[in-house]
Amino acid sequence: MNAPAAVLFDMDGTLVDTEVLWWETAREVAAGLGHELTAADAPEVVGRAVEDTAAHLIAVTDRAASALPGIAVELTGSFFRKVDAGAPLRPGAAALLAALKGAAVPYALVSASPRSVVDAVVGGSLAGAGFAFTLSADDTVRTKPHPDPYRAAALRFGVPASACVAVEDSPDGTASADAAGCAVLVVPSLLPVEPARGRTFARSLEEVDLGVLSGCLRSG
Repeated sequence: MNAPAAVLFDMDGTLVDTEVLWWETAREVAAGLGHELTAADAPEVVGRAVEDTAAHLIAVTDRAASALPGIAVELTGSFFRKVDAGAPLRPGAAALLAALKGAAVPYALVSASPRSVVDAVVGGSLAGAGFAFTLSADDTVRTKPHPDPYRAAALRFGVPASACVAVEDSPDGTASADAAGCAVLVVPSLLPVEPARGRTFARSLEEVDLGVLSGCLRSG
């Protein structure tokens, strides 16, 4: 079975255990605005870009739209400080990246986090990971759940998106990869992801190797 032309990894909740840090950040900022974050808020927080979560907090606290930039800055700064203190790798992440590097299969990072956070993680927890390049929320006009980030990554590799496997953990990230035309390997973290054609599921990256990734293309 042919290997993927490229493997496109989400970052938060997929390679590094930062979804919990992002939830804690959103919880703290929401509390400062007088709102208690609950499971009902999760779809607007988990796997979402900073601006999306900031817009949600504005809506649920009845703040003026002009407050959005300040809340976004507060979310980003708090999250950055938590990540900079150390974000643990997800089980199996290091071994999978090393296996792809050894097999000469190209791979990149495609994240909905701001560039400052991506660079902090890649320079810390993911130092030496060997990504061909990294894409952040700042690098496309629209980020996840829109298809733009994964389309941009495939274009940068010079291959069709349908020849790539995206590795994701969240509903929005999976929707982004789906819409771009990628096969998707889903390793859920905080939120469940619905089964659909083109989606392969694993409980952990510890279950994933090049054979599993190649199988995702056949499923797609």
